[in-house]
Amino acid sequence: MVLVNKFLKTLNINKSDVLIVAVSYGPDSMALLDIIGKSYPNNKIVCAHVHHNHRKESDDESKKLKEFCEKRNFIFEFMKIKSYKNNKFTEEEARYKRYEFFETLINKYNSKFLFTAHHGDDLIETILMRITRGSTLRGYCGITLISNRENYNLIRPLLFVTKDDLLKYCKENGIDYAVDKSNDDDKYTRNRFRKYILPYFKQENPSVHRQFLKFSTELSEYNNYFNKLVDDLYPTIVSKNVINIDELMKQDTLIIKRIIMKFLYENYKDEISKVGYENIDSIITLINNGKPNVEIMLPCKKKLIRSYNKIYFAKEEKYNYYCFVFNEYRLLPNGFVIEQINTLENTTNFITAFNLDDLCLPLYVRNVTKGDKIEVLGLNGSKKIHDIFINEKLPKSSRENYPVLCDSSGKIIWLPGLKKSKYDKSKVGKYDIILKYYKEEKNDRTK
Repeated sequence: MVLVNKFLKTLNINKSDVLIVAVSYGPDSMALLDIIGKSYPNNKIVCAHVHHNHRKESDDESKKLKEFCEKRNFIFEFMKIKSYKNNKFTEEEARYKRYEFFETLINKYNSKFLFTAHHGDDLIETILMRITRGSTLRGYCGITLISNRENYNLIRPLLFVTKDDLLKYCKENGIDYAVDKSNDDDKYTRNRFRKYILPYFKQENPSVHRQFLKFSTELSEYNNYFNKLVDDLYPTIVSKNVINIDELMKQDTLIIKRIIMKFLYENYKDEISKVGYENIDSIITLINNGKPNVEIMLPCKKKLIRSYNKIYFAKEEKYNYYCFVFNEYRLLPNGFVIEQINTLENTTNFITAFNLDDLCLPLYVRNVTKGDKIEVLGLNGSKKIHDIFINEKLPKSSRENYPVLCDSSGKIIWLPGLKKSKYDKSKVGKYDIILKYYKEEKNDRTK
């Protein structure tokens, strides 16, 4: 814990400062609470605990944590999440409510510091996950030691140590804690990285987390430096949350991408990690589209509109419309995937092949809208997709998010899993692209 203590000494914390510590009663946060208590014995320390109302063990854990705080003269602040949207627990909603509670305490105690127990293993997992799924340069930085929020600093002093270090610390200092059994569940992506990938990195270098922290810190420095350059240009290109395309296109390609990135960050804030470079590419494609009025759907159901020489986000709508530029692989909201493959595995409606000379690129995948028609393979004329749904006895609940593949001219060239268009070449003719539609997790319905 030498590096943790050394880092804590660099913080500009006065004896009069109130310190908020996020504590779950797991080994990581319990170790953090003990370390903060010993490092700042003269400060008022607030233990911020959230009962997620998701596990039956949480009641007992909250009680034990309260008793621990009473013995250490820590202030115990507690919040129980009463309900979730659609009565379904999600990590995203739980995190939102958790930080909403933390910020309430920041204001209540007029504090400038919130400590969380993210450690070195968390940093490695986060960076690897974002590299795997794609992100922005800022996203690839992972978790930083200090995040400057509007009225406080979010501090993560445990990034210097690993999970094993923290378990050892708890054992040596007689600190009780509880283990969340869901941390072993393979259905969670982070757990799979933790159990099956992280051990190989540690086998090569037991201190690999420090290399990741160095990587994260240096990447953050480069990112911050370039952001200063972009900040000077930004007001001349973006006004009242609207991008002026004419001014934007005067810049070099790298500047254009960073202006778009800043624009996305200002609209996504804490959810910026959900945005990747593919989304920036989609916006550039939108800009280069010859049509004066075009729209695309971005993560978190945000619709971006291009109207003549302006780009802006539409106000939130009630229906779940989406539209993505297709590029080799796309996970869809209905849980299925459209992927470019190399071999024509079969000629069912779950696989199609095209000659790209017959189409206008790029290709788009969106959900069905009212009045959509497709020129079905082997039939004369077009057929309403609504009628196809009825004939195929597709449940109404599945229709709203059902995908169609279009080219840039707007014509529908595939109704995945249901109908092929006249542009399909899988049985007759030459083709240079093959697409497959299947259920996520490789549950291939074509087999």
